[in-house]
Amino acid sequence: MGKFEQIKGFIFDLDGVIANTSVYHAKAWHQLADKVGVSWTTDLANQLKGVGRMDSLNLILKSGNKENDYSDEQKASLAEEKNDNYLQLLKSLDKSEILPGMEKFIEDLSAHNYLISLASSSKNSPRVLEALDLNKYFDARVDPATLKHGKPDPEIYVRGAQVLNLKPEECIGLEDAVAGITSINGAGEISVGIGDPEILNEADINFKDTSEVTLENIESAMKRKLNV
Repeated sequence: MGKFEQIKGFIFDLDGVIANTSVYHAKAWHQLADKVGVSWTTDLANQLKGVGRMDSLNLILKSGNKENDYSDEQKASLAEEKNDNYLQLLKSLDKSEILPGMEKFIEDLSAHNYLISLASSSKNSPRVLEALDLNKYFDARVDPATLKHGKPDPEIYVRGAQVLNLKPEECIGLEDAVAGITSINGAGEISVGIGDPEILNEADINFKDTSEVTLENIESAMKRKLNV
C-alpha cells in the first residue's frame, strides 16, 4: 500500500456507498424473480450487489435452474423490464437517500482538491447523481456501456482512474460489495470496504458503515497499515 500523500483521486461505487439505491435495485430484481418463478433469498440478493444488469439476470435464472429457458432476446426484454421497474421506483429518490456522512465526505474531497469519479455499473447513475444533487462534485464517470467486463473484473476501476488522468496507485476506490473490492484490488488501487469486515475481508481498509468514512479516518488507517 502506498502513502496517503500519494493519493490524488477517489473512485466511488454508487449503490450502497453513496446512496440507498441498492434497495431500489433489489426491489426491482425481486419483482422480476417473482415473474420468472425464482425464489428470492437474502443470499441471491447479496450475489447481485455491484453486478451489472445482464449478469444479475443470469444469476437469478441460474438460481432457479432456468438459465436455458430464455433466448438472448427474451433475456434482453426481461432486463429492460427490470430497468423500467427500477426507474419507476427511482421517482421518489431525493437527497434524503444519501447515506450518512457521504455528502460531507464528498464535499470535503472537493474542498481539498481531490479528483472524483464514479465507477458504477448502473447506466442510470447520472440520473441518480442528479436526483441526489451530487453531480457537481464529480469530475468524471465511467460509462458502463463502454466496458467489456463487469465487476469483479478490474476494468471499471482501471477506467475510473483513466478518466481522471491518474495512475491506479494514486487512487482510492470505495465499495460495499465483494465483487467491487476484487475489482479495485485488481486495478492496483487502494480499496475501502464499507460494510461487514468479515465479508469484505479483502479490502485494504474497512469501515462498518458510511458514517465512519472521512479523509482523516482513511489517512489514519493507511498510516496504521504502514506502521508510520
